[in-house]
Amino acid sequence: MTFLRTWLPAAILAAACPLAQAADAYAPLRLYQGTWKATRKPSGGAAASNVLVNQCEKLGPFFECLQTVDGKTGALILFLPSGPEGHYYTQAVTAEGFATGRGDLVIEGSRWTYSSKSQQDGKVTYQRTVNVFSGEDRIHFEQAESTDGEHWTTQASGDEERAGGENH
Repeated sequence: MTFLRTWLPAAILAAACPLAQAADAYAPLRLYQGTWKATRKPSGGAAASNVLVNQCEKLGPFFECLQTVDGKTGALILFLPSGPEGHYYTQAVTAEGFATGRGDLVIEGSRWTYSSKSQQDGKVTYQRTVNVFSGEDRIHFEQAESTDGEHWTTQASGDEERAGGENH
């Protein structure tokens, strides 16, 4: 799922929203709500821009964001707290009904790390997206892969900016 590994993690990235209640485990994720302009540059490739729209809400024990990319439904992303504060399980479901497999999100201040792994023909590949926030409206991200979970190769990097000064 190239699309999901490429944009999804980068599109739903946020620093803690100061307006949300601290006792709410989903407070940081509420910043995802809204429209973002994302520019992604693959290693050795040309930069491309997209408009991402996230419609987010809490439903039962889940926090969910429906994401569209340039007006087309991308995926529904689910978040569920997993242990220590700032740790979440993630799961994306595509518009075709495919689940991409459980991932993890660890929030440490303005640095958010999404991680997952996939297996094909007995070979494991680890994926990681690191997002660093500059306030509530700007995100710098780097996406990397590894065959051993220790030595990483950057696949792409980019930036996101909230569109039109829209607040969450």
